[in-house]
Amino acid sequence: MKTVVLSGSPKGPLSATLQYARFLEKQFPEHDFHIAHVALEEGGLEGYPWALESVVEEVRGAQGVLWVFPIYTFLVPARYKMFIERLLAGEAKDAFRDKYAASLSTSIHFFDHTAHNYVHGICEDLGMSFVGSFSAGVYDLMKPEGKRQLTLFARDFFAAISDGTPVARRYVPLRHRPLEYSPGSPAEPVDLHGKRMVIVTDAHDEDSNAAKMVERLRSRFTPAPEVVNLHALSIRFGCDGCFQCGADGLCIRRDADDLHALYTSKLDPADVIVMAGTIRDRYLSSRWKLFFDRGFFRPLVPWFPGKQLAFLVSGPLRQLPNLREILEAYAEFHQANPAGIVTDEATDSATLDRLLDGLAERLAFCAREGYVKPRSFLGIGGSRIFRDDTYGFLRPVFQFAHRYYRKHGLYDFPQNDLRTRLMVFGGMLMTRLPGVGKRFYRSLKKDIVRCLQKEVDNWKGE
Repeated sequence: MKTVVLSGSPKGPLSATLQYARFLEKQFPEHDFHIAHVALEEGGLEGYPWALESVVEEVRGAQGVLWVFPIYTFLVPARYKMFIERLLAGEAKDAFRDKYAASLSTSIHFFDHTAHNYVHGICEDLGMSFVGSFSAGVYDLMKPEGKRQLTLFARDFFAAISDGTPVARRYVPLRHRPLEYSPGSPAEPVDLHGKRMVIVTDAHDEDSNAAKMVERLRSRFTPAPEVVNLHALSIRFGCDGCFQCGADGLCIRRDADDLHALYTSKLDPADVIVMAGTIRDRYLSSRWKLFFDRGFFRPLVPWFPGKQLAFLVSGPLRQLPNLREILEAYAEFHQANPAGIVTDEATDSATLDRLLDGLAERLAFCAREGYVKPRSFLGIGGSRIFRDDTYGFLRPVFQFAHRYYRKHGLYDFPQNDLRTRLMVFGGMLMTRLPGVGKRFYRSLKKDIVRCLQKEVDNWKGE
């Protein structure tokens, strides 16, 4: 049985994730594995070191396709995203139809599920039968149980192929009829009161909805905010995961193109940031993915604490809850206030105008008052994964993040709070006494409310 391994690491043969596929190749010698490096970073972005046609021909003659990739910023790496865009843009996608597929990743489990959801959806868009995903920790292969579970995953995959097991589709096909947006006359401009605002967009067609939404929102502010178009920037490289930024928070390619300067000279000083893009397949464009990946040069560190962050999206976002979760999680992890997402899925231009006007008012108000809503699990859960691993085995690599976490009190482990530990210890002893435990649980609800009610009753106003 022939299986094509689509290796999505920009490191090529030096990929840690690829070693999992190589293990399967040794574990199942009766199967023919063909590894295709489709996301190599060598040579920058000017050319592709692989030929799409040769990859497609290998897939055409295979029974299964294994998508193998590291997790980069909530998704697959940018070069892998480019490969997917090229694949979906041409007739080559027919070679994937009716093939069985599975996905395999390595990471520290920071939003690995959104990356696998994305690949799952892409496989279904290609007409493939998606069997399942395997999200491994980077070093799971060094553990006997990790090897065993990986082997079982592959055995299940191969069994599905040989048995012709039917697979139910998870995601609906995307259906989108774009609104022909015609912006109306803008209302009275909103004063930013000295707050600096930057809009970043990938709109390369001034007649596109994304470009019109940007211009409409921009016209609502005084002074008018700066607009940065990603297509006008020199972007020669993606992130190849070299980890050298871990020491000092500086990208080794900071002088090679414009992305490093965009982050440090325009986004760092900004108080309000709006990101505008058009959906390509089930995400934004690969141009945006380059932007997000290259922002990793401050590894594991929030970029936008206290800032306002909003998104303008052209495309069927309502049909892509996975993408919405990524955008919201991105804002929350970076400790920004997720001020809103406006899409061109409105019923008419007047409605879209009102949505953009409302976003403008909200951005100005939140920036002026310094409002940042409490983070949900998306922000807190992801941050704690980075906190724990930065304090642990990642500390020698990501020393810049370690220093940042110490300086900003992000090593907020509960065991470090002596007062809380003493209270908890005392509470544990007390509730074990005969009769005390039952009274404690009977009165617990009232005690919680009593503490909060006291705060409310004693509040005199600001």
